[in-house]
Amino acid sequence: MAAAEAVEALMAQWRDSLIQGWNQGWFDAPERLGDRLALLLGAAPGEVLVSDTITHNLYKLLGYITEGQGITEGQGRARPVILSEGGNFPTDGYIAQGFCRFGGFEHRVVPEGEALEACLDERVAAVVLSHVHYRTGRLRDMAAITHQVHASGAEVVWDLAHSAGALPVDLAACGVRYAVGCTYKYLNGGPGAPAFLYVRRDCQNQGWQPLSGWLGHAAPFAFEADYAPAPGISQFRTGTHSPLAFAALEASLTLWQGVDLAALRHKSQRLIALFRESLADCLGQHGLSDITPDEAQRGSQVGLMAPAHGHAIVQALIARGVIGDYREPGLMRFGFAPLYLSHEDVWQAARQLREVLSAGEHLAPRFQQRGAVT
Repeated sequence: MAAAEAVEALMAQWRDSLIQGWNQGWFDAPERLGDRLALLLGAAPGEVLVSDTITHNLYKLLGYITEGQGITEGQGRARPVILSEGGNFPTDGYIAQGFCRFGGFEHRVVPEGEALEACLDERVAAVVLSHVHYRTGRLRDMAAITHQVHASGAEVVWDLAHSAGALPVDLAACGVRYAVGCTYKYLNGGPGAPAFLYVRRDCQNQGWQPLSGWLGHAAPFAFEADYAPAPGISQFRTGTHSPLAFAALEASLTLWQGVDLAALRHKSQRLIALFRESLADCLGQHGLSDITPDEAQRGSQVGLMAPAHGHAIVQALIARGVIGDYREPGLMRFGFAPLYLSHEDVWQAARQLREVLSAGEHLAPRFQQRGAVT
C-alpha cells in the first residue's frame, strides 16, 4: 500500500510540477536512498549509492579498481587477472568476461567448490564473489574471505543480491571496500527496482569509473565539454534514473528503518526449518532432494533438486498461488522474505507442494509449456 501511494503521489507531482520535480526530491534520490540502505548494510552515510543495475555497477567497480592499480610503462599491468566464481549467477561472470575482453584483462574462474586460495596469486587484480550463492543458498564467510583477498594484494567485490534484506550484513566490520546488490529481492523494491553499490569512504575519489555518464560529473548542469568526476559516492552515478522506481523503493526502505535484523534472521531460519521439516518425508519418493545448507551456512532460501520435472512442478505450484522459481539444471528455488511471510504461509506452501507431487498434477500438458522467464 505504501509503495502504491508513493508512486501515485509522484505521478501527481509530475503532473503538477513537471521537471521542477527534480528540485523537489527526485535528483538526490540515489544518495538519499543510499544513506537509508547503508543502515541495513553496516555502512556509513555517503558510502552507498542506489543506481542502475548490478551488471552496470560491477562494471563500474571493476574499472575503478583496476584504474587505481595503474600500468607500469613497458611492463603493462602488474595484476592483469579478474577472478570470478564458477556456478555463480551468470551476470557476474558475463560482465567480468565483457570487462576483460574490452579492457585487456584475463578472466579466470574459480571452479565451483574449489578453495579460493588455489586461484589467488600476484596477478589477480579483483575477485567477484556472491555473499549468498544464488543456487545453493550457501553463505560465505565475508570477513575471512575479505581478509584473505586483501592479504594477497587483490580487491574483492561482494554481490549482496541474496543477502541484503535477508540477513544482517556488516560491511564495515568485515573490512569490505566494494560491494554491489539489488533492491528488488528481499528489500521488496518491486520489479525493475534499482540496484546499489558500496565504496568505502577511504577508497573514494581515487580515479575514474568507466561509465562516466552525465550525472556522475562534478557539475552536470555546467555542460562542460570534458568529464570531471563528482566527489564522493556521486561519481558512480551515470544517466537519468527513474523517479517512479525510486519512489516505490523509498516507501520500502522507510519501512525497513525500524526492522531488527537479528530478529529478521531468526524468523527466516525458523521459516526455512518449518518448510523443510514439512517436506522431509516425501521428497525422496518423488525423486527430489534438498540441497539447502545447514542453518549457519545458508541465506534465506531452500533449494530442491528435481532432475526430471522441476520446471513443471514450479508451474503447478504457481497455479496454486505458491510462487517459486526454476533454474537450470533441475533446481526449484524458494525464497523466504521474513518481513512479510508468516509461518502459516510457509506451512500452506509445503502442503500445496505435497499435494502437487502426490497427485502428479505437474504432469499435465499445460505445465510443460515454458515462457521466456522461468
